[in-house]
Amino acid sequence: MFEGFEVSTVRTDGASVFVRQGGEGPPVVLLHGHPRTSATWHRVAPLLVRGGFTVVCPDLRGYGRSRGPAPTADHAGYSKRAVAGDVVEVMRALGHDRFAVAGHDRGGAVALRLTLDHPDAVSRVALLDCLPISEHLSPLTTEFATQWWHWFFFAQPDIPERVINADPDSWYRGDPRIMGRENHDEWREATRNPEVVRAMLEDYRAGLTVDLRHEEADRAAGNLIRCPALVLWSLRDDLEDLHGDPLRIWRRWAKDVRGHGIDSGHHVAEQAPEELASALGEFFAGRTA
Repeated sequence: MFEGFEVSTVRTDGASVFVRQGGEGPPVVLLHGHPRTSATWHRVAPLLVRGGFTVVCPDLRGYGRSRGPAPTADHAGYSKRAVAGDVVEVMRALGHDRFAVAGHDRGGAVALRLTLDHPDAVSRVALLDCLPISEHLSPLTTEFATQWWHWFFFAQPDIPERVINADPDSWYRGDPRIMGRENHDEWREATRNPEVVRAMLEDYRAGLTVDLRHEEADRAAGNLIRCPALVLWSLRDDLEDLHGDPLRIWRRWAKDVRGHGIDSGHHVAEQAPEELASALGEFFAGRTA
């Protein structure tokens, strides 16, 4: 897994971030979602390296082998603003002041915050199986609350930790045949760590509080994504069923948006890596109309 990649740990303002890096060429950073680690990209990253890119895959703050601060009542230490700051610091430490970014699931919320807070650092952004948090919540429908109930469960104080840590293997279920054995083993080790579980829950608690306020402030100020944006979503997941055309929603946040669905379940990097890598490579190379 990740043959030829180097690993390192970069200290940022408030976190230590585990990073995989490989390849040569224009820099691309890939941001995973919940409850994965950077290992979720193990099939996509080598394809992008072969396509001529430098590929950087960090574990998000608190996930996998990265560590963040002790949780606080306002959850700011796990806000997407804080995590986006980690990404900028990591990329600068690796010699990249400007880069393309792809974010999946919760990593997509970080990618959005990166483009809004650090527009000069991001050349292109790919948003995978995600919408802005505020778009999920407004209007809040019974269908969304029923199918994505975990958002609201994770936001409760203390109870989710007790439930999940009692039997993490039953809570977080994965198939090594689909994920790949090494990816699965790394992910399972992370989800068995109560410190990681707490950080992943803080990600969601921040989402419903400080992250939501940041997005609402951006909308009120008219802030938009300045760079070209690619939106991809899984056709065998429920994003489109719950919210309609993702492109229509993202065009409220960016002027230059294109994209399409991919025949996959939610974890597209593991289930449709060739199609995903092809779409990302074309877009990051500027060949997508």
